[in-house]
This record gives sequence, structure tokens and C-alpha cells, in this order.
Amino acid sequence: MASTQVGIKENPGGESKWLHVHYDPLANIRALSSGLALADLHGDEDVKLVVADLGLGLNCAKVKVFSGTSLLFESTLTDLPSGVGAFHTDPNQPKGLAIAVASGSCIYVYKNLRPYFKFTLPPLKINAVEQDLWAQVREDKIDLAMLKEMLKNLRTTEGDSLSLRSLRFLTLTPPEMEPFIDLHKDVILKRETVITCMSTLKKSLAEEHAVSCPVIGTENCEIYVLDPEAFTILTKMNLPNVPVLTDASGLFDVDFRIIVSCRNGMICMLKRNSTEAKIIIKLTSHAVGLVRVNKNIVLGCMDETLSCYTHKGKKQWVLQLSAAVVAINLLDHKARGFQAVLVALANSEVQVYQDNVLVDSIQTQDVVTGICFGRYGREENTLIMTTKGGGLVIKILKRTAVFEKDKAHVPSARQVSRLQVPKKTKLYVDQMLREQENATAMHRVFQSDLFRLRLTTARAYASALEQSLAPVSNSVSQKLQLNAMVQGMGPTFKLTVHLKNTSSNCPLFDLFVVFCYDERLYSFPKAFFKAPMLIPGVNYPFEVLLESCDSGGASDVIKT
Repeated sequence: MASTQVGIKENPGGESKWLHVHYDPLANIRALSSGLALADLHGDEDVKLVVADLGLGLNCAKVKVFSGTSLLFESTLTDLPSGVGAFHTDPNQPKGLAIAVASGSCIYVYKNLRPYFKFTLPPLKINAVEQDLWAQVREDKIDLAMLKEMLKNLRTTEGDSLSLRSLRFLTLTPPEMEPFIDLHKDVILKRETVITCMSTLKKSLAEEHAVSCPVIGTENCEIYVLDPEAFTILTKMNLPNVPVLTDASGLFDVDFRIIVSCRNGMICMLKRNSTEAKIIIKLTSHAVGLVRVNKNIVLGCMDETLSCYTHKGKKQWVLQLSAAVVAINLLDHKARGFQAVLVALANSEVQVYQDNVLVDSIQTQDVVTGICFGRYGREENTLIMTTKGGGLVIKILKRTAVFEKDKAHVPSARQVSRLQVPKKTKLYVDQMLREQENATAMHRVFQSDLFRLRLTTARAYASALEQSLAPVSNSVSQKLQLNAMVQGMGPTFKLTVHLKNTSSNCPLFDLFVVFCYDERLYSFPKAFFKAPMLIPGVNYPFEVLLESCDSGGASDVIKT
């Protein structure tokens, strides 16, 4: 990387495996690992850095191309980017890669740093009732209040099948409705989805300069594989939930595997000639990053763990990390056949793991949000990192650097500890023989006690429901959880009420919170108020002040 050799210096200490090349805290780059790609765009062996910059604020998303430490190309995007990739489109022209940027419902393709093609996802089917309502609006056959009520009922019954126009209309206030209708009533109604993740898959050859197919995941729980020449859909596969991370391997024309991490914590696998995904892993915490190392799947999760699974879903190992995982990516040293996992943590540290062994650690000036490794410029092994504050960090792996497990950092006692199983004592043997001889009688006693416990629990639950003392609503249509907490020493107290919608995908509207109390003992300035719309899974706290009016300090139950 001749253009960036000026100012290279080795990190203090003399034992670092990396040469520090460049750090610009004011580079104004805000990108994730999915928004970074290294590509030889002109076929001149000078690899460029392609960045899908999220920006700050509205209409600030851009695609940027860096050569060395300088900005070479910049183009504004109409929506936030969800991924970027580089691939060959023409088998007759093996030199020069095309750039694909996923933004909103479109993929923007650039060749030779110029716009080349725009692929738009096919529109989704529109609900017949919704289409009829907007047709009536176009002909002025329905008033705005009735339209809003009908769309609200349709959203309750159909869920997320409404178009963006209808969802936007439901959020408007009465003064804003009429200008919105005048602006959109003559426009054709469309229902579009958006791209959530993107990767690439070799089409027919596994060579470095072979043609690759873009693989995209959508908010509509679907995976599309596109033709790299005509940009048509080669195949469409369904998922049980919305994809957020994807990794493809193999050849599309021969056999391939697509590993997908879904929003509900499921890890799925898609194969050739299959339209439905197979769930192979059920995570207890959501995945932050997904990397395929040889035939294993390495996942960084939100519970500060790094885990490894086989393609069949069998867990290999789990490591507890020192901080939350922010980003992960693959370190592939092709010259030595060495592969490891780069893990960026929330404590401004980047760790390198070979299998379940920590082999290197890099301390950075800021939290790393995006990371990639590969050839940059003319240097084969370059580490590029983007930071939370918008900075850009470039490091080069030394040619003499060796990652050896016997010289690695010693894993923590929690990672290597084994259970100390005690030896069998005489008391244990006697107890085991007694249980074998009286197994039937002991089982009957256990079942009897279990039935009594279930009966007592059911009676207590029914009593709590009758007296409205249970924190969970027993209504089928409104799944609501309520918790209350009192703070203060008196006579003035603060009552905090927590409301949570426990349904899976149905928000709650028009709910009122009422406090029932003895007016001789308490005084409520605000004993009745309306709750806002409750989104599923979100905790809503409400604080109310109350005053004890009794001079003797008498107390009573307050119901909500």
C-alpha cells in the first residue's frame, strides 16, 4: 500500500503484531461491518475501500470510496444503507469489480465509480380492502375520520400487511390529514419492502475472478438470489422471521449453503432446491455478528458471549467475553492458511480468536463499530476499522507476525474450569438402593404432592384474578402486564406504575389508568389519565404523586 506508507510506526512495546498506519478521528465515517468492503474496482491491483456511510441525521447516507487515506468517490443515497458488496458481473471481463449498495428497497450498482444499474424489489400484494378504501378517497366517497377508523381496524386484524401510506396516515393529527390526502390520493398505491442484509455467492466457478450473485434478505422474511448480469431474481426462499445477518458459501449452479440469522434469535440454513429454511440453532440472546470459519459458524451475541456451532447446529464451545460485542469479522491470512475471528468489544478493544483461544488483542482509541480484513492498496493483510465517533483506523499485519496457541493469552478460569464430581460415598450408595427398592411408592407420593401444589396454585391464581390483584391481564384481546412501586417516607409518596404489552405483534390503544383508593386516607392530584399507544415488549413507566391525609398514618389498599 505505497500510497499510505508515510508515517508508519510500530506500536509501543515492540511485541505488537501490527504496524500502525493511519488514524483519523475526524474522517466522518459511520459504518458497520456490513457496510465495509475491499474491492479492486479498476483491475489495476490497487484495492479500494468501499464504505456505506450511515451519516448523521436525515438524508446524510452516502457511499464512499477511499484510496489509501484519501476520499476518491462519494455519492448520496436516498435511504439508509443496509449492506455493501463487490462482485464480478461479466465473465468476459474478469478485471474490475462492481459495487452493490443495498439502500431501502433498492440495490444501486456502480461500475468504474459510475452509476450502472438500479434494482428494485418487486412490490408486495396490497390488501383488497385497503385498496378499495383509497379508491373511495380518490373519488371523495369517504370522509377522513371514517378512513382512519377503517384503516385502524384493518391494521388490528391484518397486522403488518398495510402499505407505508396507510401506516403514515394513521400517525397524522386531524389538521395534517387533509394536506396528506391531497398530496397522495392520485398516486398509485404501492406496498414495498426493504432490504435488511446482503452478501454474495459465487455462481458457477470458485475462482477469485469468477462471477458472483448478490444475495439479499428483506423485511418480508424472504431471501433473493439475483442474476449478476441481467439483475433478475434467480430464486426466492422463505424464512420464519426477518433476516438480519447472512453468509453464503458454495456455488449457485452446483450446491450452496446460506446461513441466516433472524431477528427472533433463530439461525437458519438454506440449501439449493429448497424454498423453506431449516432452523438449526435457537439462540438465547440475539446475534450481533455472524462469521463462517471453515465448516463452523461463529456467533457474537448480545449477552457478551462468543459461541461456535457446526452446520448441523451442534454447539462446539462458548466463551464469556469481558464486554459487549459490537462487531465481528473474519481474519483470513491466505498466505499461511490461517483463519481467526476479529471481535470488537464495547471497551475499545479488538480481540483475535483462533478457535476458542485468544491469540491477540488490540487496544483502540474509540469503540470500533465496523471492521474488515484483507488486501488494501497493495498490502495483502490490512486491518481497517471504523469507530463510533466517525474515525478511521488502518493497521497492517507484520510479515513476521505469528499467531500460535502455545504463546496465546491464557483463557480465564471460567472458560477452562471443569466440574469437580465428588466420589460416591456409602450414604449415597445406601440412598440409591433405598430408592430402587421403593421407587413405585416414592413416585406415588411425589405425584400426590405435585397435584396438591398445582391445585393450591390454581386456587391462588383464581383468587387473584377475582380480586384484580394479579399483575397480568386475563383478557385474550389485551395482553397487558402491570407492576407498581411506591417510593418515599411520607406523607408524600411517589407511585410508579409500569405497563408492558406482552402480546407478540399487536399494539394496544385507548387504555386508561385509574386509581381506586379511600379518599379519606389518600389524596391523588391525578387519579385518572390516558396511556399512550403501547408497543409490544416495551416497558412504559408512569409516575404519580400521592399524599397521605390521615394524621394517624392509617393505610389501605390502592388498586390500579
